[in-house]
Amino acid sequence: MATLKVGDKAPAITATDQHGKTVSLNDFKGKKVILYFYPKDNTPGCTTEACNYRDNYQSLLADGFEVIGVSVNSERSHRNFASKYNLPFTLLVDTDQRIVNDYGVWAQKSLFGKKYMGTLRTTFVIDENGTITHIIDKVDNKRASQQVRELLG
Repeated sequence: MATLKVGDKAPAITATDQHGKTVSLNDFKGKKVILYFYPKDNTPGCTTEACNYRDNYQSLLADGFEVIGVSVNSERSHRNFASKYNLPFTLLVDTDQRIVNDYGVWAQKSLFGKKYMGTLRTTFVIDENGTITHIIDKVDNKRASQQVRELLG
């Protein structure tokens, strides 16, 4: 599993989005990207985080950012999630866990004493040249976009 750090080149991504369209991280060259990994569509914490990005999306775009969410859910699940909550940004499908492994966010988790593999909620801020400038591993779901802005000062 990758251990990425600030200053590393962001691993390449090519995947389908919630509409079945192929999306590549290279499509966003010249833009700053907020690449956020979340465990599961339609769960309380993930919905809160996605809606925070939705509510602040226009101001993020105005500041040169694009928002991309990634989880191991299916295209259909992403499409339903995006539709239900009017999410205006890209949600990438990672059912084979390739992206979560490349970014080092697929790990053993524990819930009520039961261990399982899952996605660690993590946000990567990537600059216009594809370099990781910030990594947030303690994401505040209610303030996800504000956390990014505070880092950038």
